[in-house]
Amino acid sequence: MSPVTFLCRLDAGGTLAHLGAMLDDIQFLDDATRPQPPQLEGLTEAQRAPGQHLKMIHDHLRSNMASLGKLIERASAGTVSPEEISAETGDLAMVTNYRRFGNLCGQHCMIVNTHHSIEDYAIFPALAEQGEAFKAIADRLRAEHVVVHELLERLVAALNTLAADPTRAHFEDAKGVYEALERVLLSHLGYEEDAMGDALGYFGIGV
Repeated sequence: MSPVTFLCRLDAGGTLAHLGAMLDDIQFLDDATRPQPPQLEGLTEAQRAPGQHLKMIHDHLRSNMASLGKLIERASAGTVSPEEISAETGDLAMVTNYRRFGNLCGQHCMIVNTHHSIEDYAIFPALAEQGEAFKAIADRLRAEHVVVHELLERLVAALNTLAADPTRAHFEDAKGVYEALERVLLSHLGYEEDAMGDALGYFGIGV
């Protein structure tokens, strides 16, 4: 099952609380189904730097997930309003940039030697030009972004519902989406770092 096929399943059925169970058979969570990068030999420290920048930005996105988890707890306790949910999620880079650019990192994703690029529109196409192996990786990463975007939007909607009506059922719904997003996002970020981190500096992408 491809990530896009799974996205159709999200649209077609299943309650928010069942998203965690639905993830069990998503193949892109299995590294065995992900295209692997060719070995790049003899990288210099300068060539490794873009990949290290990518990881630093991803670490910020991982921190965003912790903030979203705290919002769920506050909404469940009735201590946050829908307006505050909108304001606080709007301040999170992963939410704002995903909505604006359709990817995880947005315009600040690749900050390499003060050069800003956008993954879906600059990084991935440049990566795909480096051969069939890297094209397969770029296609996979772009498809995974689609799924993360869907889950992120569902989480914001679930948080707003919970804030407006903090019932146990709405809490379980929001928690289910959060756990699904966390599982998908952390898996995706790790794969992205491994699959294209070294390639960025090796091929001078975004430099």
